[in-house]
Parts: sequence; C-alpha cells; structure tokens
Amino acid sequence: MKKYSWAIALISIFNFGFSNSQAQLLYRISGNGLEKPSYIVGTYHLAPASFADSIPGLREAFAATEQVYGEVDMLETLKPENAAKLQAAMMLPEGTTISSLLSKEQMERLNAVMRELMGVDMNNEGVAEQLDRLSPMVLETQLTLLVYMKNIVGLDPADLIDTYFQREAVKSGKAILGFETADFQMEILYGAPVDKQVEDLMCFVDNFKEGVETAEFITAAYFSQDLEMLEEIKLEEQEGACAGKPEDNDKLIYDRNANWVKAMPSIMSDKPTFFAVGAFHLCGDRGVLRLLEANGYKIEPVKK
Repeated sequence: MKKYSWAIALISIFNFGFSNSQAQLLYRISGNGLEKPSYIVGTYHLAPASFADSIPGLREAFAATEQVYGEVDMLETLKPENAAKLQAAMMLPEGTTISSLLSKEQMERLNAVMRELMGVDMNNEGVAEQLDRLSPMVLETQLTLLVYMKNIVGLDPADLIDTYFQREAVKSGKAILGFETADFQMEILYGAPVDKQVEDLMCFVDNFKEGVETAEFITAAYFSQDLEMLEEIKLEEQEGACAGKPEDNDKLIYDRNANWVKAMPSIMSDKPTFFAVGAFHLCGDRGVLRLLEANGYKIEPVKK
C-alpha cells in the first residue's frame, strides 16, 4: 500500500469534515417498474453512528422507506441459540490453543505484534486466558479491529453505524430483515479450516506494517465517502502479500453481491426499502450498484 501513502495525507487534510462533490455513499434506486424508489448506503463496520449525519440526504431517504435490510438482521444474531453458536464458532476445540498450533518462532512474532497493539502478549496469564483459545481467525479479527480503532478517536463499539440503522428502524416501526442468516455469516467469517486460519493469522503478523497503512487508507477513504478510492484499495489488497485466492474473494464479496441483487427486485417491489451494507460491496464492476444498473435499474447519487 505504500504507493497510496500520499493519498492518505491528502484525503485527511482536504476531505475530513468537508463536502466533496465526488464523495458518495448513498444512492437512490428507481425505474424498472418500481412505484417508489429504494435507497442503498455503504457502511463501514467501525464508523460511529454519528457519522450518519455526515451523509447528505440520508435522513430523508430513511424516512421515505418502509423497511430496512442489512447484511444480517442483527437482532437475530442476539437470540440465545445464535449467540451460543457464535461463541462456539469463535473458539478452538477443547484442549487446543493458539500456543499449541504455532511454533515457538511464530509465537514470538505474534507476541511482538500483540505488544505493539496491546502492550501485553500471550506470556501474560490474563491475556492468555482470554485469547489463547480463540480460533486463529477470530484472534486475527480482534487484532485487526485494534489497528482500525486506533484511527478513530473516541470510538464506542456499542454505537456503530450498522447498528444505528437497525436501531432507528425499531424506533420508527420499520421491519428489519437481512440478506443472510446468522449461520451463513458465521460460516463465511469463521468456517475456514484451522490450518488456513493459522496461515492467514501469520500473514497478518508478518505484514503488520502494511496492514496498518491499509487500515489508515481505508478509514480515510470511507470518512471521505470515496467509493473510487475504496475500490482501489480492494484491488490492491487482492494483489498483496495476504491476498486470498480468487474463489475466496468470490465467496466473501462477489457471490454475495450477486445473491443480494437477485433478491432485491422482489424486496423493492414489495416495499420501498433502505439497504445498508458494507461499502466495499458497492464498489466496482461486480459491485451491487453496477449489477443493479445491468438489471435495468436507475442508480442516482443522493446529493441532499
């Protein structure tokens, strides 16, 4: 990501807190037989709920719709049976730990990154008790979150933009639905074989500095509401040291985009809908916006 270092600085200086004529996260979906338009907004899983006020036209678009669709119904994930399944999916089997899966040298490299992020490592008894039984993928996710959270001052994990839309839906009596089930998302996020999870964790560790720079760039691009730069990051990551195989990218992003777009016509015909999904899903030729256009819908940026 080094070639984008200059862009991070420019975005931060010129776009934070200012209106950018090219910036856009919210789009109107109309045409193709729809009686009323629907809307789609790109989210960032670590953006504070208050950022919604920075998206032009968002409140009006939200008020004009009758139901809210997210990637998943977050209330569904909180049900006891799903919470229990999630907890189980996040843990290694009994008797297995991160320390037992990694070599001594790998643990030293992991501990160095943990000390940089947390000030402590797995040699600390309390830290090991909390983290050593997590699956490698979950530990990598937790460390990645710490990297991103350092870029957002005052972030409250309990008050994020994804939950904001569903919380507002409850307040206004709108139905809340999700494209995917809790089980599907658990499989997508935590279902990889353990050896593949170890490989990915160590790639994160061994490319930590690059990952920090990527996090800075993603944060800056999102808060600047710049989908084009987010697309550049995504394409760059797909060629980076820790890039997944094309089929991994299909499973995580592109197949899901296609499935959502197949479902959207009947959803929008039933009721004008406010869709809130990760901004990366809106980007590029295989993103939701272009796929909707290819299916005959009119996609317009909402400016106010």
